[in-house]
Amino acid sequence: MNTTIEWPDASARAAALGTPGLRTWHAEEFEARLRACEARYHIHHPFNLRLNRGELQPFQVRGWVANRFYYQLCIPQKDAAVMANCTDREERRRWIERILDHDGRGDFAGGNAGGIEAWSRLGQAVGLDHDAIWSQRHVQPGVRFAVDAYLNFARSRPWEEAAISSLTEMFAPKIHADRLAGWPAMYPWIQPEGLAYFRQRIPLATRDVEHGLEVARRWGGTRARQERALQILHFKLDILWSMLDAIERAYPDDLAEELRP
Repeated sequence: MNTTIEWPDASARAAALGTPGLRTWHAEEFEARLRACEARYHIHHPFNLRLNRGELQPFQVRGWVANRFYYQLCIPQKDAAVMANCTDREERRRWIERILDHDGRGDFAGGNAGGIEAWSRLGQAVGLDHDAIWSQRHVQPGVRFAVDAYLNFARSRPWEEAAISSLTEMFAPKIHADRLAGWPAMYPWIQPEGLAYFRQRIPLATRDVEHGLEVARRWGGTRARQERALQILHFKLDILWSMLDAIERAYPDDLAEELRP
């Protein structure tokens, strides 16, 4: 009888069998290695550094907001893909909160706004009209390609891998806090109420990270799976970095007036 196992790909084989001769990292070391990936987070991208130093012109801030909106639209679709691939009812019951956090609840008023609606209001606060942001006409091809790659990853991989990709939220509270602290003085032309997105995401990101780390620790029972988790996090960090690469190229300092959002 043929007992040969056919693996879907090399990463699946490594995750199942482990890497010979390499010890599994204990939970604290594994988490520390995940958190050390912050060095690759887009908070360090030149465009974001300029953004948070108050060095960008209004059209560049608007371009960034308009393009990041496409990512906001993708997030609940990504979370729905996680749920679709997850057979554990209790995990789905916890994960569904993320969809509501972004798609919103009820009448979208106040805390019911959700991330998509709150980002749309940020767009209005920086001077974009409703159609300019919702039509997606300013979304750059590189941004669309990167976001679509992330969504396709979540749809095609085991739900635990897609959940681990969301651990970039470990680094999000700092970037949100920096904007809340600096933007009112550096960009006084932005309506203050538009910054609500950053304020509401800090506690939600903290909650989501706790859950994501639970998933990573439980799934990462072998050294190979732990290394795979790092690869996944690097992939997601590359997605976010690539988005800023595309935005930076699209909105140089000398962009012609008629091309501004």
